[in-house]
Amino acid sequence: MKNLRNLWTKAGILGSVSMAFGSILWSQKKPESDQCSSSCTTDDTTTDSPYKLQLVQVLFRHGARTPLKSIPNVMEAQWLPVLLEPPAYTHISYVVTDLHGGPKPPSPIEDKYRSDTLTGGTYPGQLTAVGMQQLYELGKRLRKRYVEETGFLSSTFSPAEVYVRSTNIVRTIESAKCLIAGLFQQKQKEIVHILTTASESEILYPNYHGCKLLKILGSHRWAESSTLPDIAADLQSIQSALGIAAHQNVDFILIRDDMVARETHGLPCPPELDSWRNKVEQRAVDMVYHVFQPSKRESLKLCVGPLLHTMLANIEDKLQGTSAESNRKLYLYSAHDTTLIPCLMALGLFDMKWPPYATDITLELYQHQQTSKPFVKVSYAGQDQLIQGCSGIYCPLEEFKQVLSSYSVSYELYQSLCNNTGGLTEP
Repeated sequence: MKNLRNLWTKAGILGSVSMAFGSILWSQKKPESDQCSSSCTTDDTTTDSPYKLQLVQVLFRHGARTPLKSIPNVMEAQWLPVLLEPPAYTHISYVVTDLHGGPKPPSPIEDKYRSDTLTGGTYPGQLTAVGMQQLYELGKRLRKRYVEETGFLSSTFSPAEVYVRSTNIVRTIESAKCLIAGLFQQKQKEIVHILTTASESEILYPNYHGCKLLKILGSHRWAESSTLPDIAADLQSIQSALGIAAHQNVDFILIRDDMVARETHGLPCPPELDSWRNKVEQRAVDMVYHVFQPSKRESLKLCVGPLLHTMLANIEDKLQGTSAESNRKLYLYSAHDTTLIPCLMALGLFDMKWPPYATDITLELYQHQQTSKPFVKVSYAGQDQLIQGCSGIYCPLEEFKQVLSSYSVSYELYQSLCNNTGGLTEP
């Protein structure tokens, strides 16, 4: 299969869940290094830096997984249980709870996955050993920066320092576990608590189930996305090339999901897809761009507004010293590409490429050591970013808050917006 495109090391593939619409998702090749030129790289690890690191927040995508669905009527791939065996070095002692430390909430999304079985015997949407390795490697990268180079974090996991939250889906929970294993090399003072919440109150992805207005607007956009003239014409052509009947419920996101999942794990792909690969990629991006409507702030506010508000609140709590966890230094949020894409759009960083598996958006809070003024630095996939509206890589906090002011929304206001459907109905 053409050297499997160097397998998962080059895979920037797929991922996640569109909660209201059969849980379809997508992904992407690794962002090019020119995402931010070398001039964007700053060195704040030296002792004479004027900036002192105060807080780190990492929003990351889960690792490689089994597909959510298979392309109908094409060459079958064998998704065997051996693909899911966790490496021993990713094991840690952990428990999954609700946000208050109580029992893990039910997960209807995971239940839906486990009501189906892929050819070979595994469930759809499950984190594979390849995905586990990807998150372990991300943890090692964070360890190098925050433990070895700066000494910002302790070398052993401590719940007083580190907060871990995940969507209530097995692949993101296991991804968080593997990241922690890499970050702390399996060293822990206490059991790791991975916090989750019920699906109706989730803010770590666009919540079509819990937000009525988003469900209505989103279902309209999803319905439209496959019928846009160029997309519809290309879809008809690729269905013909693959021998997929016109009545089959297929779109470019589903095709891409199955295709890249196979490639990531070295499984055979229909040869007819070779010439379509770039077009599948382009049209999947076109679809998601149409769905999220980055030109309309209301859409992004409903998708990630409460999450952005939470991350800004974490910054304010740290600066004001009002948090009950005064020693907290790191917030980890394990999520999906459907989380990262609208966040990148809100930050003005989305470049029409899918976020790779295990990629991260990291927010670092600094205080200037002479003036005590707060600054935020944003990186994406390990590359520092200059945010439009910020006067530098180290963005004054007030400027950063202004950039996000159109999108950040408290959970209470979010709920009010969600229930204000104005007579709109689903298509």
